[in-house]
Amino acid sequence: MDFKQLTALVTVSDVGSVTKAARLLHVVQPAVSRHIRSLEEEVGVALFERTRQGMTLTPAGEILAERARRALLELERARAEIRPDRAAVQGIVTVGLLESTVEILAPPLVEAVGRRYPGVGLRLLSAYSGHLQQWLDDGDVDMTLLYNLASTPSISVTPLLHESLWAVGPPGAVLADAGVLTWSHVTKQPLVLPVAGHGLRILVDQALHAIGVEPAVACQTNSMLLQKRLVASGNGWSVLPAAGVAEDVATGRLSGGPLTDPDVSRTVVLALQRGGRVPPALEAVAAEVVRATRRLVETGAWPTARAADRPD
Repeated sequence: MDFKQLTALVTVSDVGSVTKAARLLHVVQPAVSRHIRSLEEEVGVALFERTRQGMTLTPAGEILAERARRALLELERARAEIRPDRAAVQGIVTVGLLESTVEILAPPLVEAVGRRYPGVGLRLLSAYSGHLQQWLDDGDVDMTLLYNLASTPSISVTPLLHESLWAVGPPGAVLADAGVLTWSHVTKQPLVLPVAGHGLRILVDQALHAIGVEPAVACQTNSMLLQKRLVASGNGWSVLPAAGVAEDVATGRLSGGPLTDPDVSRTVVLALQRGGRVPPALEAVAAEVVRATRRLVETGAWPTARAADRPD
């Protein structure tokens, strides 16, 4: 099993065609077919289903392709770290971002890393907290933002900030007196909520239990973008983190603001796996994540957020 075989496996699985893979890899088609065939002979099972529509991974192929991606990524990282000019910080770093933080955090983070560490290849992946934690456990991300998580024997956590939950409604929606948004007021509307079991949904359910209300749920979804679109089109109200909706409210795409009675917030943290060598590139990017989030809090760019190292 060699580098060319693994590269062929991953590329064909991505594009679904030997011809397209050969074009991307700048080799002739028979070479890609030969690599796949020799790999299948070595492992003793078929890795692809060959159909008129293209090539799709078999269950065995999915297992091997997943491991191959990680192996190729580690080789790419090693190559980046051992290039000449060892004095400069180099390497590839994959950061997981909570979906609600992408718009506010990604631009300053990319700018800062690119300016201070041009030798670092930055990769950003976004998802909900549960998926991000699984990716960290599996090694698919080097570090990730999570919320309401404490350090464990396997994960090191740095608290970054506390952030209030906001209620959002359609553009021009009539708010309560003096613009105060209470849970009791919001729950009179149909709600568009995250799916059950999602971390944000747990916070919402805890607040609803505290006030003894069971609202009408118009829809449940695992997409924050879809939540906002459904609310904007008048399908109900929703509850979301401030970072994900403040700009929409400021520009009039949505109505809303911080929720009270009870006040509910989440603690956003930066999580890394414990153990093993921490490459300089990871240390550098982790410091930039901390610096960028704290600057957003200090300047007020992250609405209703409070630094985690300050008293509530």
